[in-house]
Amino acid sequence: MSSTMSGIAQLSAAEREQFEEDGYLIIRGALTPEEVDFYRDALDRVYLSAEADGLVSPGGSMHTLGAVANCPEAAGLLDHPATFPYVWSLLGWNIWVYHSHLDVHPPLPERRPFRFEWHQDGGRQNREIESDPRPRLSVKLAYWLSDVSEPGRGNLKVVPGSHKVNWISGPPRRDVAWPDPEGAIEVAVSPGDVVFFDRRIWHARSDNYSTITRKAIFFGYTYRWVAMRDENDGIWSSSWADELSPVQRQLLGGVGDGTGDHAWGHYPQTTPLYGWLKERGLLDPAHPPLKP
Repeated sequence: MSSTMSGIAQLSAAEREQFEEDGYLIIRGALTPEEVDFYRDALDRVYLSAEADGLVSPGGSMHTLGAVANCPEAAGLLDHPATFPYVWSLLGWNIWVYHSHLDVHPPLPERRPFRFEWHQDGGRQNREIESDPRPRLSVKLAYWLSDVSEPGRGNLKVVPGSHKVNWISGPPRRDVAWPDPEGAIEVAVSPGDVVFFDRRIWHARSDNYSTITRKAIFFGYTYRWVAMRDENDGIWSSSWADELSPVQRQLLGGVGDGTGDHAWGHYPQTTPLYGWLKERGLLDPAHPPLKP
């Protein structure tokens, strides 16, 4: 589980412009076929264990929070070289994974009752922050381990550009049939592709009526002064915690011993990701989150 950031593929100027315009990017082929097999097999083991323990009904869906706490093999995705630079290019070095989940959604055997699922991430942030548009605060990486290159397979649905608006039209109740927002699309990606998106983009999941089981792992990154939703306490007493790199420990909530590294970023010199970026000349005085 040592840091995998051997390569550096920062967010380019063109990608940054597209991300700011659309609210999402597709990182094609981020995972090799061998990596797809590795992470899919690990996810399958978690699913089968949950099914055996009665946590998931036979053939049912699984949406398990705390990706690494429940699937240690997923730690390699925290700072994957093909994807993590997109995160720190935008948010900087004082970050962690505040919310992550393991998703398995087998095909639905029959049409389910309608439910309006369109939302922005962040929960109460979207009620309690008064700016328009609201601040970005967090971004997400969605690692696709199944083929959603065609619609109707549990695809991520988004409204491009909607991260710039605080409100979209919706039904008076979630169970009232209502069309998708204007401009909505189903993001078509293949196994190994990753979708990088702004938490504010209005999004939902398509119903899976295909013959393919939807499999994906999501990591949400935010500043360390935002509360963490994942429950990672059990990681630190596990047999594999020592295999985590300093950057991975930071991303999972490790905050030093009180003599340095601080969640508010008061001590950049003792913050692992800051040091990693500084050693490689990747701090950027023109970008506030990456200022030396």
